[in-house]
Amino acid sequence: MADADECNIKVVCRVRPMNSAELASKSVVATKFQNDDTVSMGGRVFVFDRVFRPISTQEEVYNKCAKAIVKDVLEGYNGTIFAYGQTSSGKTFTMEGVLNDDTYMGIIPRIVQDIFNHIYQMDESLEFHIKVSYFEIYMDRIRDLLDVSKTNLSVHEDKNRVPYVKGASERFVSSPEEVMEVIDEGKSNRHIAVTNMNEHSSRSHSIFLIQVKQENVETQKKLSGKLYLVDLAGSEKVSKTGAEGTVLDEAKNINRSLSALGNVISALADGKKTHIPYRDSKMTRILQESLGGNSRTTIVICCSPSSFNDSETKSTLMFGQRAKTVKNTVTVNIELTAEEWRSRFEKEKEKVLKLRAQLQATEAELRRWRGGETVPENEQNTKNVTILKEVAPPTQTVTVSVSEEERNKWEEERAKLYEQLDEKDSEIDSQSRLTEKLKEQMLDQEELLSSIRRECEYLQSQMTRLDTENIAAKEEAKEVLQALEEMAVNYDEKSKELEDRARTNESLTEEVGEKLNALNAITAQLEKVQDMEQHQRRRTTEMMTSLLKDLGEIGGVLGGNVADMKLNMENTDKVDEEFTMARLYVSKMKTEVKTLHQRCKHLEATSSTTAKKLEEDEKELDACRMQIAQHEAKIKTGHENLREVELKKQSLEDKLDILNEQLEQVNADAEKKRANEGKALEDKARESEESAKELQAKMEAQMEKHREAHHQLLTSLRTEISEKEHLIEELKDVNQTLTLQQEKLQLDYEKLKQEEAEKSRKLHELSQQADRREQAKQDLKGLEETVAKELQTLHNLRKLFVQDLQNRVKKALEGSDRDDDAGGSQAQKQKISFLENNLEQLTKVHKQLVRDNADLRCELPKLEKRLRATSERVKSLEAALKETKEGAMRDRKRYQQEVDRIKEAVRQRNSARRGNSPQIAKAIRAGHPPLSPGHAGIRGGGHVVGIRGGGGQGPIIRSSPQQSPDSNVNPNQQFGQANMDKSKPEAFTFPNASSTGEKPVRRKHHGHRGRAHSHDSPSSPQQRHISQDAPEGATGAQSDPMSTSSSYNNLNSNQNDVENMERKAKRLPRLPGANSKLTDADIAAMKARGRQKTSTNNTSKTPMTASEPAS
Repeated sequence: MADADECNIKVVCRVRPMNSAELASKSVVATKFQNDDTVSMGGRVFVFDRVFRPISTQEEVYNKCAKAIVKDVLEGYNGTIFAYGQTSSGKTFTMEGVLNDDTYMGIIPRIVQDIFNHIYQMDESLEFHIKVSYFEIYMDRIRDLLDVSKTNLSVHEDKNRVPYVKGASERFVSSPEEVMEVIDEGKSNRHIAVTNMNEHSSRSHSIFLIQVKQENVETQKKLSGKLYLVDLAGSEKVSKTGAEGTVLDEAKNINRSLSALGNVISALADGKKTHIPYRDSKMTRILQESLGGNSRTTIVICCSPSSFNDSETKSTLMFGQRAKTVKNTVTVNIELTAEEWRSRFEKEKEKVLKLRAQLQATEAELRRWRGGETVPENEQNTKNVTILKEVAPPTQTVTVSVSEEERNKWEEERAKLYEQLDEKDSEIDSQSRLTEKLKEQMLDQEELLSSIRRECEYLQSQMTRLDTENIAAKEEAKEVLQALEEMAVNYDEKSKELEDRARTNESLTEEVGEKLNALNAITAQLEKVQDMEQHQRRRTTEMMTSLLKDLGEIGGVLGGNVADMKLNMENTDKVDEEFTMARLYVSKMKTEVKTLHQRCKHLEATSSTTAKKLEEDEKELDACRMQIAQHEAKIKTGHENLREVELKKQSLEDKLDILNEQLEQVNADAEKKRANEGKALEDKARESEESAKELQAKMEAQMEKHREAHHQLLTSLRTEISEKEHLIEELKDVNQTLTLQQEKLQLDYEKLKQEEAEKSRKLHELSQQADRREQAKQDLKGLEETVAKELQTLHNLRKLFVQDLQNRVKKALEGSDRDDDAGGSQAQKQKISFLENNLEQLTKVHKQLVRDNADLRCELPKLEKRLRATSERVKSLEAALKETKEGAMRDRKRYQQEVDRIKEAVRQRNSARRGNSPQIAKAIRAGHPPLSPGHAGIRGGGHVVGIRGGGGQGPIIRSSPQQSPDSNVNPNQQFGQANMDKSKPEAFTFPNASSTGEKPVRRKHHGHRGRAHSHDSPSSPQQRHISQDAPEGATGAQSDPMSTSSSYNNLNSNQNDVENMERKAKRLPRLPGANSKLTDADIAAMKARGRQKTSTNNTSKTPMTASEPAS
């Protein structure tokens, strides 16, 4: 250790602005600021190292109270910064602030950034290892914020009697971003609650520990420093915060620990007390080195300026004043080499020899003095008195001499007592954990007992209810039995009556059956007669019904009345009349078609005239628009002229003011001159008065001329302004009239457009109706021809029948053979029946054809409409397909950019991702800011990986000593390292452009010293390739489990990134003709190429140093 140095604890005071609650309660500001290191309250003045007013910024607070401690930590000293104060006084805002805001971030994020900035500016031969821990003291228990499963950690002492938290998670970091990620993770696990004074009140003391170890690779000099950043919970008054339940218990523990802190400060400030109560609280035990020990400590006391918190603010200021008197003894934490220890031993040995010689001379002088001899001054030994003073201890107050054996015995007893205290602490912790478990079990048993009691009470109530129900059921059963006996007696009587009535009923049913059979026979005969009659009617009217139906459909198309064409099916004598009515209806439709055609022509003529009128109206509207634009231009020029006139007026008024000032100056000079001359020369007073009067008359005449000119100019300007205003008013009126005319014309134009649209719609409808009627006319023409043909055939058949009858009559009169006549008549009958059957079949076929034709005509518009809709749909689908192709191309480009960004991010975070435990420490080489991880070579087989910069070369990674197997850091904390899938592939390659000549770098995890280097030039990007060559547990006894776990973690995270990229590539749609990238086949090929390249890059066994050039 280096020489000790005493320094006082630095105390700064920060007073926050008044919040909304204090302003609403009309509180007044109770603090006053005299200068930058003094604050007064209630007539009492408090002096601190620095006082920050409510208007102070976060950056100013950091620069004045925390920035200097960064350099001390990097030089090997310990440092502590903690905030103290009542609840809602701004402690958390001062320490943390808004983490991602450059303006409002607090001391912790700023000091983290500053540490790395200092490292980047230091000598290149220095190598740093930084690890952080984050824990809180909640309910007097130490809880790890980076591993929430650790809820009751203990405090132990190392070999130098320095307290530390055993089992706290430690994370190695190499950039400010990693530190901020750790802070975010821990902050999310802190205990906070809502009180009446603060919506986000911290319910625990949080401690963020940064440990910095540095090593000079040239001189092998090692320094270490710790930085405690503490955010204490605020003291609370239950009457103000309104705490209840758990929040009240938290407030009690907070006040108890803060009271223990105050007792420690008071004992240290007193200076006379031999016992310092560090062990009264775990917080004071952890901060033992910061309070009166080896640390440069800064306390930020946060206060409220409100009179509502008067007593709490005074208590905080008095605490700061006491803490300012505490002195710490700081030394550099240096780890000397064997040669330095040897040289120091030689120096101390020489010093002891000199002191022995000096002691012998002094003893001889002392014997001479005791012998009564007077030693002259030139023989007195005074030249080394200063050396004796330096060697002597600073406070030599012990006068009792103690032997070496007793001192050793006391040291052993003290060591045993300390060991017993540690054992008792561990026993107390275990007993407290056991007590908590027993309490939880007791609570479970009490809950179980209460539930059993509730069930028992419920069952008892059920039993009583069932007893009452049973008694009632017995009574009801008795009543039911009595009722059953009565019903049995009544049943016998009723059964006898039922038998008598059944016999009478059987006789009546037999009579009814006979009558029903007779009725059924009559109804069957009636139905046969009705069926025959209906068949005859249907046969006679079938042809006319179908014909009239076709005519009705055609009339419906033409818009006629279908009800007029109904056939009276009941009266067969009126069939001919109905047929003639159908013919009349057909002629009526022909006339209607002609009238509609004429009307269509008339509408076409009117539409041409309206189109001409619309063109004329549009021309007039364009002329009106031109006039409006001209008038607007005139108005604009008028406004500009008015603005110029106002500017002229203003310039003239300025000139007038200047002339008035000159006149006043001349008058003042004249008066002063007249007064001076009057005192000096009395005889020339009259002459001066006359000259003054003349001068005054001249000035008045000149002013009169100026006034007249100014008045004339003003009058001319006013007249001109009035004329311009009049012109503007006229132009406004004209513009208003023109706008009204324009609106009117616009309305007329809209009306004309509506009328034209309505007429075009009507014209379109009429044209459609005319087309339909023409089509119906054609259909009717064919129908008429068919009907005429059928009538002609009937007429011919009638003629043949008449001729046949005449022939038969003649033959009968002539007396020919009746047998021949009978045979001939029979042949004629057969021929007539055959012709009738043929006629009937032809009529049916014709009707069916006409009906099918009409159905097709009706379906034709629907089919045409469907065809148009289909063509429009095809066009819209083609456009959508084109847009989809373009969108897919854009998505493909965006996806490619995202893949490149992910690869770059993975490349940058590849060496930055680590678990919660110190598996792989990242050493930071001073002299340069961190380079891209793509330029880093990785050396496998070690346990601590460092990054060297500087010299313009690609950075290297150095191996550090193996971690101890009893490390207290949990390796299974971040990103689910313990649940890593062992079935993942052994190697993954993050793809890049194959034309850049990139080479993968392969990291191995073996028990032996395997190494792999990057041989890329600094200009070419490097491609990371990570492999798992052996399963966990196969590394041998020499392999560090922490580094192996971290390697698994990095492999798992990188592997997940590649799988995400592959899933995105599978989900992306593929289009014909597009330049598809990163398909599954491409990724598989890249993996194969990465494996081949890795086998060639894994041959070098010699580590790179800073002096070797990058190949």
